[in-house]
Amino acid sequence: MSELLKTKLHAKHVELYAKMVPFAGYDMPVQYPMGVMKEHLHTREKAGLFDVSHMGQCFIFADDGTFETAAKALERLVPADIQSLQPGQQRYSQLLNDEGGILDDLMISRLGFEGHTHKLYLVVNAGCKADDFMHLATYMPPGITIDVADDTLSLIALQGPKAVDVLSQFNPAVKDLTFMTSIDVPLTPTIWCHVSRSGYTGEDGYEISIKHDDVEELTELLLKNDDVEMIGLGARDSLRLEAGLCLYGHDIDTSVSPIEAGLFWSVQKHRRSADAGYKGAARVAADIADKSTKRLVGIQPEGRAPAREHTEIQDMDGNTIGEITSGGFGPTAGAPVAMGYVARKFTKAGTPVQLIVRGKPRAATVATMPFAPHRYYRG
Repeated sequence: MSELLKTKLHAKHVELYAKMVPFAGYDMPVQYPMGVMKEHLHTREKAGLFDVSHMGQCFIFADDGTFETAAKALERLVPADIQSLQPGQQRYSQLLNDEGGILDDLMISRLGFEGHTHKLYLVVNAGCKADDFMHLATYMPPGITIDVADDTLSLIALQGPKAVDVLSQFNPAVKDLTFMTSIDVPLTPTIWCHVSRSGYTGEDGYEISIKHDDVEELTELLLKNDDVEMIGLGARDSLRLEAGLCLYGHDIDTSVSPIEAGLFWSVQKHRRSADAGYKGAARVAADIADKSTKRLVGIQPEGRAPAREHTEIQDMDGNTIGEITSGGFGPTAGAPVAMGYVARKFTKAGTPVQLIVRGKPRAATVATMPFAPHRYYRG
């Protein structure tokens, strides 16, 4: 068994008495002494700091120095409209295979820094990054460079309603960012960062790409603020579940299309036809037209016990109609929350269903997501 990789903040996690667990090939903090419940609520109320340096970062640019060439090349592999991205704008999308299954989901930004606006910046999931970078290298046309930055860049996320107050003390320019936009700025006289107003908790906040050599110093500076606490993967998962956000390998994988996964909104209108020119476009168009395919929905179990992944979902007549893909207790919701796939005709919010737990049916209801309101800053 290969040795677990460590992020540049590994020693800091150990110093803060984090419980470390293997995750996507890395030794990562699942929780700190505060515990998952309090870490979750702290992020919702103040500001949580997450080490997400295990995720993959890369830059894509064309030899001819134009943004259009790089954007067109990436559009062959994702359903999102990339060419319309303005400098500093960010978009969520998915890498698809030929059958329209999701290889990974990712964030795509056009850099806004002078002299670099022809470049795309991608953040991909840790468990998929080696395959993603190979996929990009295999299917990108000649004349495109893929610059993988994992050896030089760390990634941290500052999430929660106090995040803007905390980070704007380092550089007031970050206050003017709106959701899904980014800026390249110094946060101290010696530390430059790529800062995007985004994240995966449902809260306002930032993701900060920073050189390996600087991440420990910036982390220490952020933690000096009484509103900031380090948060582990346990609360990261409960936060994203309450926010109704998919986790790759659980709620999305190669067996489902973006449409089945409820990601219709991430496919811009002119990219929804079978001839849109990207891998899997025919499947995406077919799933838009075919109302009989399964869909990802929120599930609200009755009682206090959470419904876990792979729990069978039945209709009220005892017929299997799907299964839970993510489930747990929602500290903000104050109740168990879950999401899963059900046959198309059972997707209406309020539809009664039953969950089979240890062989016994348990009452639940199809619910509207998110379970906790999104609080992104849109200006």
